[in-house]
Amino acid sequence: MQNISPVEERHQRPTWDEYFLMLAKLTATRSTCLAFPVGAVIVKNKQVVATGYNGSPSGSAHCTAQGYCYPGLSSCDASKTLPSRAVHAEANAIAQAAKHGTSTDGASIYVTLEPCLSCLKLIISAGIQEVFYETSFNGGENALVRDTFINEGLVTFKQIELPEATAQQAAQFLLNPTSVARAVRCVYEV
Repeated sequence: MQNISPVEERHQRPTWDEYFLMLAKLTATRSTCLAFPVGAVIVKNKQVVATGYNGSPSGSAHCTAQGYCYPGLSSCDASKTLPSRAVHAEANAIAQAAKHGTSTDGASIYVTLEPCLSCLKLIISAGIQEVFYETSFNGGENALVRDTFINEGLVTFKQIELPEATAQQAAQFLLNPTSVARAVRCVYEV
């Protein structure tokens, strides 16, 4: 086991996976969906390529602004027949990359919710090879289809759990000014 000094322990950097998942969680705060706030971050060579969150198509009224998805329904998941008005976070991230002419071939995607099958097919078609997600979504037959794509080698999946200490450190950075001098006591040996 590696010995870590108290200063290093207080200033532990998140892993790359934790970092990109936290960016996806922060992106989800922009969601305009009443049912599921979801965020996605596309990453290539440890650089953010595009972000996306779920919500109404560009130019359409936001569900959060009007207080409903459809008149008489508090959220899209309240109806078994009407489709969601939301463009999913993964689709929005891929669309943003395309809109700005940025390739997603060979990229990874970090999402707060495991992609639905429609988004998974879009992810694979966009050349994204790795999916990192926080919360599971697919079950039953959908999981069988997902697993078929994984077994065919088209994509890999990894669930990430954000450690509480990492989340608390990030919360401190969000709640307090970050670009101020810290009182750090340096000890020099002579």
